Amino acid sequence: MSLCSRMDRPKHWLATLVAATAMLGGCSTVDVERRTVEHTDAVRQGPQQAPRRTITSFAPALRCMDGLLADYGVRDVSMLVEDLADQTQKVNAGARDMLISAVSDMTRRSRAIRLVAFGKDASNAIGFLASAQRQGAYAVIPQYDIKGSISQLDEDLIRNQKDVGIGLQPLLNLGVSRDAASTVLGLDLSVLTTQDMSVMPGVTSRNSVVILKQGRGLDGDAAYHKFGISYSMNLSRSEGRAQALRGLIELAVIELAGKLTKTPYWRCLEADASRNEEVRLEVSDWYYAMATSRVELIAYFQNQLRRRGYYDGPIDGTFNPAIDEAIASYRFALGLSREAVLDEPFFIAYLGADHRKIARPAAPARWTAAPAAAAAPLAALAAPAAPAAASAPLVLELTTNPSRTSFALGEPIGLRLKTSRDAFVYCYVLDEHARLIRFFPNRYAKDPRVAASSVLALPGAMRFQLAMTKPGAQETFSCFATERDVLADLPASVVGTDFEPLAAATLPQVREAFIAAGRGKLAQETLHVRAQ
Repeated sequence: MSLCSRMDRPKHWLATLVAATAMLGGCSTVDVERRTVEHTDAVRQGPQQAPRRTITSFAPALRCMDGLLADYGVRDVSMLVEDLADQTQKVNAGARDMLISAVSDMTRRSRAIRLVAFGKDASNAIGFLASAQRQGAYAVIPQYDIKGSISQLDEDLIRNQKDVGIGLQPLLNLGVSRDAASTVLGLDLSVLTTQDMSVMPGVTSRNSVVILKQGRGLDGDAAYHKFGISYSMNLSRSEGRAQALRGLIELAVIELAGKLTKTPYWRCLEADASRNEEVRLEVSDWYYAMATSRVELIAYFQNQLRRRGYYDGPIDGTFNPAIDEAIASYRFALGLSREAVLDEPFFIAYLGADHRKIARPAAPARWTAAPAAAAAPLAALAAPAAPAAASAPLVLELTTNPSRTSFALGEPIGLRLKTSRDAFVYCYVLDEHARLIRFFPNRYAKDPRVAASSVLALPGAMRFQLAMTKPGAQETFSCFATERDVLADLPASVVGTDFEPLAAATLPQVREAFIAAGRGKLAQETLHVRAQ
């Protein structure tokens, strides 16, 4: 009997332990995460249910934006990047370095944006810009400046905690504790123009991310919201605020590049412009801001339709018969009425179109201003040139101003360029270090078209300089003229980035590329200068 009693007692305690474990296992299903997410969403955006996308990063969106920038012909955009301060002093991450990496990923193929890093060791931004042109013969001032900070960190915005325990003294004490808390991290960035350091209207990014931590903070989630879409990213044990900040910066880079260049960046964020009210409002803002003076809107479509092969004329923001015809033709290709009207429906349709599916016309609408343009009727200006003039060879003249080939060290070099008829001109320099650099067209003068009746001065009023920097050295200026804009047809090794050495190209290779792109119709002029 005593032996049986001793054997039953362990069974009794074992059953008690199993029951307690089962109870605590049931308690472990206390769903604090769900309640925390629901409460946080309610605080941030109200009761509506947003569509959700599960992502690992915004890398696919960056690649998509790279393709869009190339498709819309964005190039030679130079931006100064200042330190992005952490106003909260709690995130402790390299925000500027993250931004530089994001822009690099976004411009792998397009090479649309060049960043110039600026830090505390470079005095201040204004002093840096003032000395930029004195740092080298071809140094230039960036057009824009990215400024901003990590502006918000609200910790434990919503917190839920549940504790359950059981104790059988003195042998058993078990407990379960589950908790989840949400933190909101915010990033504000703006783009300024370096001419007067004023904020570019509408070119700002203000986004935030909800970081959800569970248990002891060993795992969590990040929820980004844009255009009514919630992008959910899982964070591993070693990740947290820094990884969430990286996602915010990648999102901001896409947004800033799209707003600055009027490129439909929302397509890379899976937002539908036809259904999303926020996107429709932004497109409307773009349209009416550009239409205020009409010049920007007309120039935008002159540039775009010339790139699509529908227009061959100046990009000057002024209506002419050729751009009227091009607008009407492209409207018809998009399923709209065939009329020369730059209205909002056309703007919306253009930004939403897949331009790869729209065939190029046999010939663009071409307009050449006659010498007596002021007295000629408008219809006469659209008339094609006489056959004799069209068959005459294209001639390009390139001279220095003043006309000489020897310059003192540091002395500015001016060039004058003239064509026998309207043409598209591209200029390179082989400098004293045997580096080949494209300096026209450039970020200050994006249109390579030169009218026959005008003289192009380089650098003229453009914010760069040409100068000799090495005693006894020789530099070679070489310009190419074609009958149509061939920049989009040239290989990347020939186009490169303005004022940056080409990676793998020589002047003979550049010439061969222009002959192929211009279908054999090419004029070239070369000029040698030497330092005294």
